[in-house]
Amino acid sequence: VGNIPYDVTEQMLQDMFSQVGAIKSLRMVTDKDTGKPKGYGFCEYHDVGTAQSAVRNLNKYEVNGRMLRVDFA
Repeated sequence: VGNIPYDVTEQMLQDMFSQVGAIKSLRMVTDKDTGKPKGYGFCEYHDVGTAQSAVRNLNKYEVNGRMLRVDFA
């Protein structure tokens, strides 16, 4: 998941991505020194079909004025 606005919390992402299906894991990447988010993260689902649905439904989804980039890593 890329282009995440810096004011979005991990819980907000969890709520958004869980609308597609059950999440196996979700992690936002943060700067080691400052602890601030770097604007991207990883979301893993239990099955490929749900992950494909997330890409279809959440890629280019607008959050706080920015379009999320959702793709397979």
